[in-house]
Order: sequence, then structure tokens, then C-alpha cells
Amino acid sequence: MASFKPKYITFDVQGTLIYFEMANAANKLYADRVPAGKMDEFISVFSAYRLDEVLDDWKPYFNVVDNAIRRTCKRCGVAYREGDGKIIYDQVPNWGPHPDVTAGLAKVAKEFPLVGLTNSMNVQISHNIARIGVPFHAVYTAEQAQAYKPHMKAFEYMFDQLGCGPQDILHVSSSFRYDLMTAHDMGIKNKVFVARGHEPSGAPYYGYTEIPDIGGLAAVVGL
Repeated sequence: MASFKPKYITFDVQGTLIYFEMANAANKLYADRVPAGKMDEFISVFSAYRLDEVLDDWKPYFNVVDNAIRRTCKRCGVAYREGDGKIIYDQVPNWGPHPDVTAGLAKVAKEFPLVGLTNSMNVQISHNIARIGVPFHAVYTAEQAQAYKPHMKAFEYMFDQLGCGPQDILHVSSSFRYDLMTAHDMGIKNKVFVARGHEPSGAPYYGYTEIPDIGGLAAVVGL
């Protein structure tokens, strides 16, 4: 892939670039309600329900989080307190990048326009992107697209805004389920999986290059 020079390098933002602290937020909030031995299961169920929620028609991300945590509490037999979802949701704009991100992106930003495609709300993502400290050509949200990834509509919105097609981009994500499976189905040939540890690698069918962190991205594009 080192010979491929994309028109744009596109990124999943939350989780891939930004340290996604949803699990930590839920852990702290429910520490007095979920036994320590059951917390990993609780967090896993919460993650699964967030994915399930974004598979529906678009709705504000607050509702995604709130519905998911309510369903998690019901399934796990944990008391939900009114306002729990808002406590978690309100933390999102405060999250910053993984330690490798700023320097890793700086290596490629001078040669390639960087584009974010995120499931965040407009008012959230500007704060997260500002903490990265590297300029982005554009950041497109699920709110703008009226569709969350893994819906194809989110990617289609990005292509329409950029005036390009699947053949023109290199898409970078730490998630197969939200990004890389759909990217494959959309005909995006050039894909990078960032092995952050929240999803396993080893899915060669989807045709990707794996890197341990964003520091490895420059080598992928021949820099």
C-alpha cells in the first residue's frame, strides 16, 4: 500500500484517534451498583447495546447513550437512575487523543488532507478535535449525515461532501464493526486497522493493513 497516494486520509475519530472513555465513565458511575466481578460483563453489554442503537434510524447521540444504558441496566438487573445517561453523555467533549495520535498525524498532515467521519454530535466533536492539535480538512458527523456508522449512508455523505469516491481515500479505524466492514462493502480498497485492543484483528477477508498505533500510518503511505 506504500505506493498508494490517497486524495484524503479519512478516520474514525472516537476510539481510533480519541481515547474513548465510555467504559470508564460507566464503570465509575455504576461502581456502587454493579459488583466488581460483574463489571466487565456490564461494560460489554453496554457496548453491544450502543451498536444496536445506532443501527436504527438516526437519533441524537444522547438518546443512543441513554437508551443503551437503560437497556443494559434492565438486562443486568441493575438499578437505573434518571439522569444516568446524561452523566455519561456529558463527558464525551472532554475526551482527548491517544498518546500516539498528535505526533502520528503530524507526520502525514503536511502531505495529505485529514478527514474525520464520526458518530459524534456536532457540538461534541469540535472539542475532541481541538485537543488533537493537528489541522483537519473536514470532520463529518452522524448528525450531518443523519446516519451513524456502520450505515453506508454515513460514508456516502462523506463522499458527496468531498466530491470523491471509494477509490480516492485511505480509511483508518480501530473498529471492523463500525467502519472497516462497511468500508469493504463500499468498495474502499485501502484500509488501515489500528489495533487498539477493543476489537480483535485477524480478519484478512476485509483487506486491510494493520498498525499498532497512529505512529505507523506514515509508513503505510510511503513517508
